Amino acid sequence: MKRLFFLLILFQASVAVAQPYQPTEENLKTRQWFEEARFGLFVHWGVYSVLGDGEWVMNNQRIPAATYEKLPSFFNPTEFNAAEWVSMVKDAGMKYITITSKHHDGFAMWDSKVSDYNVVKKTPYGKDILKMLAEECQKQGIKLFFYHSQLDWHHPDYFPRGGTGVSYTGRPESGDWNKYLDYMDTQLTELLTGYGPIAGIWFDGMWDKPKAEWRLRQTYDLIHRLQPSAMVGSNHHLAPFEGEDFQMFEKDLPGHNTTGFSGDQKVGSLPLETCETINNTWGFNLQDQAHKSKADLIRYVIKAAGYGANFLLNVGPMPNGKIQPEHVKLLGQMGEWMRKNGETIYGTKGGPLTPRTWGVTTQKGNKVYVHVLNWEDETLTLPSLGKKIASAKMFSDRTPLKFTETDLGLSIKIPKGKREEIDTIVELELK
Repeated sequence: MKRLFFLLILFQASVAVAQPYQPTEENLKTRQWFEEARFGLFVHWGVYSVLGDGEWVMNNQRIPAATYEKLPSFFNPTEFNAAEWVSMVKDAGMKYITITSKHHDGFAMWDSKVSDYNVVKKTPYGKDILKMLAEECQKQGIKLFFYHSQLDWHHPDYFPRGGTGVSYTGRPESGDWNKYLDYMDTQLTELLTGYGPIAGIWFDGMWDKPKAEWRLRQTYDLIHRLQPSAMVGSNHHLAPFEGEDFQMFEKDLPGHNTTGFSGDQKVGSLPLETCETINNTWGFNLQDQAHKSKADLIRYVIKAAGYGANFLLNVGPMPNGKIQPEHVKLLGQMGEWMRKNGETIYGTKGGPLTPRTWGVTTQKGNKVYVHVLNWEDETLTLPSLGKKIASAKMFSDRTPLKFTETDLGLSIKIPKGKREEIDTIVELELK
């Protein structure tokens, strides 16, 4: 009888998992907020910052796990100030933060109870960074996502090995894969039960073992059960899987593949996000001086909105807990632009025209915002928007613009003196 009862429980559990994923009302509300937010801060921070050579330093320098374990004793970010970070985010016009809870090196940036390999137990700093940040985000009204690496170069049960972190780590060539997945789910449970409301989990690393049985649906269901409003996304560079709530594109706009990461990744119907670095690296790199310009960054958030996507802009804090001054300055400059022009970005969807070489369109209700990033002609000529135009004006100062409308499209004359260096915005009101 006990055996029969046990089999019945297993059968019921398998049937439950097999049911199509249905997002909760709370989850759908988070999706709606997410699609209106349009701008967030990505943070890659861990003990790797001590070496100043990016977040992949363990793999790139082929550092054995036992040697890498010495790094936490040098990580003492006494100048970390959660209030400063969150205030900077708000000043930049960002609506959320996505921070690395655990990167590929396996080191936890919170007080994990299932592993001593964490910031509280292994560093002289001895404080729960994620706890402080979560509390400050709640205080200042910024939503928080946790990046979590499925790949782990440190854990012995991450076996069979994947495509990275293989021969040099010194781990035994054995392990229990399901035991590792249980460990990952336990750490996720800690993050989703001890840090207040979490807007979502941002997964990365599945590409290391794309053919492995990752138990995705089991993990995704765990997340949705613990926090029904939380969104799940994964940087696997594939079409979304059952149970995911948003689709991300790494260093590319949706539908593009300039980096080679996206491959055949098609743009789906879920909320979209694109992520990019503020210089050339994700984690702190002492010698990376390739800081993107204010114009490049502002144009990226505009283009992302034109594609109907959020822009998640990454910084890699220094080991002392400070964000590089150059990056703080750039974020402040983006905030200045967003305060003046955010109406054309926040709460919009991709406009009626697909992105063009000259720029993009965004739309909110019966208003279409034409963002001209590159001037190609004296007159702005657009295809038909599907509806007649009631008015055209400069968004910056509300100056009315003359336009000619035919069945073939729309021509708008914009005086040279009204053209902006970074983005010239024309507001069209549809009848």
